[in-house]
Amino acid sequence: GMVLAFVIAAVMNFASYFFSDKIALSMYRAQPVTREQLPRVYQVVERMTQRIGLPMPKIYVIPTDSPNAFATGRNPQHASVAATRGILNLLDDEELEGVLAHELGHVRNRDILTSSVAATLAGAITLLARMGFWASLFGGGGDSRDRRDGGGFTALLMIILAPIAAMLIQLAVSRSREYEADASGAKLTGNPYALARALQKLDAYSKRVPMIATPSTAHLFIVAPLLGSGGFANLFSTHPPMAKRIERLTGHTQI
Repeated sequence: GMVLAFVIAAVMNFASYFFSDKIALSMYRAQPVTREQLPRVYQVVERMTQRIGLPMPKIYVIPTDSPNAFATGRNPQHASVAATRGILNLLDDEELEGVLAHELGHVRNRDILTSSVAATLAGAITLLARMGFWASLFGGGGDSRDRRDGGGFTALLMIILAPIAAMLIQLAVSRSREYEADASGAKLTGNPYALARALQKLDAYSKRVPMIATPSTAHLFIVAPLLGSGGFANLFSTHPPMAKRIERLTGHTQI
């Protein structure tokens, strides 16, 4: 049962891992841009990729005024970096460099692969819980009423709690990858304050001009496009609290 659940989850997530870039880019109507159209971004990305030995990713612009950015692609050879029109208008050159370095951190750290593995494990746990539930209801041996009263209740509890636990693990992985990409970006530019300033601006402006995003792609963005913060909501967030991200970069919760 465990092997079957893992295989089913792996097959489902392999497809999303392989085509994640095309799905995400088309979902947000991202347009490919040339060096001539967007020299400001190309020059920064070329300089940084050469410094750390990464291939040049494809560059896209998303036609929305909500300021945000993401990287996608199954490996560095198939990477794409997408920035919204809003982020290009909002940030100065140093801040934009910090954001692009953060996104290249995701590419270098192979975070799409990491999140796909986490999704596979989460999917397998959820499937196992469902299989366990049906097995407890219809499995052989013992008195059927005992199965329904005792095993049935335990299995029902399992089918409710297991997917929640799996999702919490997946979200915790997503948050840890954001911290790691922040650290990678700050190290690459040598300017953690510029990235911290960018994050503070993005946090404020993305609330004023919210992005229409799907829960399945929310983890890709540099700032969470789905609102909800503080206390219990942090457990169910794809991103760490902004004050903590800024504090890790600068030693202060605000700059």
